[in-house]
Amino acid sequence: MGKTIRQLSEELQLSKQAINQRISSIKDFRSKHTHKVKNHLEIDEQGVKMLANFDKQKRQDQQVNRQERQAENDKQDKKQTNINDVLLKQLDVKDQQISKLQKSLDQQQQLQLATLAENRQLKGHIQKLNGLLESSNSTQKRQATKKNDNLPNSVKPHNIKDKNDKQDRNSVVGAGKMQRKIHKNKTNKSWWHFW
Repeated sequence: MGKTIRQLSEELQLSKQAINQRISSIKDFRSKHTHKVKNHLEIDEQGVKMLANFDKQKRQDQQVNRQERQAENDKQDKKQTNINDVLLKQLDVKDQQISKLQKSLDQQQQLQLATLAENRQLKGHIQKLNGLLESSNSTQKRQATKKNDNLPNSVKPHNIKDKNDKQDRNSVVGAGKMQRKIHKNKTNKSWWHFW
């Protein structure tokens, strides 16, 4: 035999509204487990058990939902952990690459500084050598002037040069006179001079 909502509320120590909410929340409960007797709504034995175990069932459903959510959160955490591990590995690789590049840059800078220092040393050495060359050139000029001063005028190098210049001028002048004579001879033999 079934029970009314009032009897059930007294037995379960719940209000009538709570019993009605439970009936409404269970799908097809009214059509399957309730029937009208006079002015009262009676719930059959199976419906009474369902309403009595409603909290247990609700808790079980909530626990299943929690477990499903926990499993999903665990999966997401694992995915996130895997992503974090991959990102950390990539960061380690990038850190190593940056470290290698930094070492290379330091080596390049040290090499450039060493090259600059060596260039400065070479410039200083070249300047010293230029100073020595200039002093040796001036010494050689002085020695040459002293030698020239000691030689007689006919043997001095600048006198020899002057003599060579005069000989060259004389040969050029002599060649010019010869060409004029040849030219005069040619003009005299032209055909119009015969008239």
